[in-house]
Amino acid sequence: MNAYRAVVLASSLLLLGASMGFAQGHTMSFFVTSVGVGDGANLGGLEGADAHCQTLAATAGVGHRTWRAYLSTEAPGARGISARDRIGIGPWYNALGELIASDLDQLHLNPNIVKRTARDENGNLVQGRGDNPNEHDMLTGTQEDGTAYAPDEVDHTCNNWTSNNEGSAQVGHHDRHGGGNTSWNAAHATTGCSQAALQSTGGAGLFYCFAAD
Repeated sequence: MNAYRAVVLASSLLLLGASMGFAQGHTMSFFVTSVGVGDGANLGGLEGADAHCQTLAATAGVGHRTWRAYLSTEAPGARGISARDRIGIGPWYNALGELIASDLDQLHLNPNIVKRTARDENGNLVQGRGDNPNEHDMLTGTQEDGTAYAPDEVDHTCNNWTSNNEGSAQVGHHDRHGGGNTSWNAAHATTGCSQAALQSTGGAGLFYCFAAD
C-alpha cells in the first residue's frame, strides 16, 4: 500500500468512526436530544423518554448501548425515582469525544456541561441564550444533586412525564446561562407542561440522555 492510499484509508476510517459515535477514541455516552417528543412534557413516562433516547442514539450509530433519559419521578408519600440512579456510573463523553464527567460525583458537582460541550446526538450545538429561539431549558424534574424531590404539593415532573397541559417541571440550562440560573439540571420550574408553556420560558421539550451500560 502506497503512502497516498494509506492516508485515504486512515481518513475514511476516521470519518466512519465519527459517524458511528466514536471520537478521540471514546464512544459517545451523553447527548442532548436534538428534538423533543413533540407533545410538551408528555414523554410517555420514563419508558417513552428512554425509548426516545434509544431511537436517537441508534440514528447516531450507538444504538447498541443502553440509553436512559436523565429524569426523576415523584411518588405520593415517598421519594420517587432519582435521575442519578438511572444513568450508570460513567464516565460520559459527548459526540466529539470530550469528557462530560468521570463519575456521578463529578457530574453533580463540577461537570463539563456548557453550551460548547452539551451537544446533541449528531454532535451539533443546541440553541441557548442569545439564539433565536432559545431552547436551553432541559427537562429533568430533578434537584441539583440528581435526586428526586421529596413528596410535596408542587409538581416537578409534569405528572411523571405524562402531562401536556396542567402541572410544571423542573428544568436545567444546558448552556449554564439565564438570569443567574446557571444549574445544568435544576435552574427553575416551567409555567406549564404544554409545548407552548415550555417554549415560553426558553425550552422545546429537550432532555439529556446518558449511556447507562
